[in-house]
Amino acid sequence: MAIIQTLTNAANAVLHPASLTESLHVITFALLGVAVVLVTFVSIERAIFYVVNLRQARKLEKLLAKSGPNGSFPKSSGVLSGVFGSAVADMLAVRNASSERSAQEDVAQTIFIRSRARFTQHLWMLDTVITAAPLLGLLGTIFGIIDTFVALAQAGISDPAAVSAGIGTALFATAAGIGTALYGLLFNNTFQEVVLRLSDHLKLVLIAAGMDPLIGTQASAK
Repeated sequence: MAIIQTLTNAANAVLHPASLTESLHVITFALLGVAVVLVTFVSIERAIFYVVNLRQARKLEKLLAKSGPNGSFPKSSGVLSGVFGSAVADMLAVRNASSERSAQEDVAQTIFIRSRARFTQHLWMLDTVITAAPLLGLLGTIFGIIDTFVALAQAGISDPAAVSAGIGTALFATAAGIGTALYGLLFNNTFQEVVLRLSDHLKLVLIAAGMDPLIGTQASAK
């Protein structure tokens, strides 16, 4: 019952703000809601992006591994598209244009850095939410407590139950902030691990594309 009463009080405070501090308390809840929506959208977009690129990476690794003395590398645009396909295409172009190993390594590092930046794209938003959400929740709690004591002082109420209800509503903001941060942390940690896996796949693909002379010959004949 206490939890239900706290949630009811929080909902009433959000829907019917009566003072400046209560309005600021409401704004913190609104910002936390926006943060949850942001984490959800970024997580969905990144999850789709990572799944597509992991499949492409494995496909390219198999194709590069199968390119033997009598093999042939597919020249369709579908294979050499996306992050991994573009990286392989750029590496093959360098492989044909220059026979100097140092030049190829420099270009491979450039391709790796450019491609890896796309893997980490938008993850800064999750980092921001993870850092800011608990602080935002704490700020909402402070505003809620201030508003509670101001209201009690103006009404001259000394009922401990009323004080407890107001403080409970204020503390709900801290709980919401921590919950939002944990929600973002779950996805952020998972995506960081996926970025490491994608980076390893990218290294393997670049090495295979840069060191296989047969692939370079076929790409130049394209």
